[in-house]
Amino acid sequence: MTHDDHGDDHPAPAEPVLLNLSAPARRSLVADLVRPDGSSPTPVDVDIPDPDLTAFLAGIAHADHGFVARTTSGPRALAVLAGTVAALCGEDIPTALTTPDLPFLKALKPAAIEATRTVLLSIETPNEQAITEALQILDH
Repeated sequence: MTHDDHGDDHPAPAEPVLLNLSAPARRSLVADLVRPDGSSPTPVDVDIPDPDLTAFLAGIAHADHGFVARTTSGPRALAVLAGTVAALCGEDIPTALTTPDLPFLKALKPAAIEATRTVLLSIETPNEQAITEALQILDH
């Protein structure tokens, strides 16, 4: 017998509702990306020839872990960010390294930003201000 069979006026308890409480997707490609030199035990020097960096980015985009880049150059930081996005999207990495598509990068949706930041964890540099300024072009 259920409680309804006894003339109970009280409704049966409702089923639990499952909620997704994950953190909201990132809205900025560059917020909190730049870190002081020495923040990571194993940064990857990205001031290497483009063919070597292209090969690295093509591989890391499909790895089960991300990487911390290290550079002293603002333009190189922008190139690494663009190259990482290109690697994830199946685009031309060498072109992204030499000619970042700024409108494309600025238009990335939160899910694409999150995917990028899962691969490119941070950029370490001894000159945080210069790198941050170089990347501000991507902040909406």
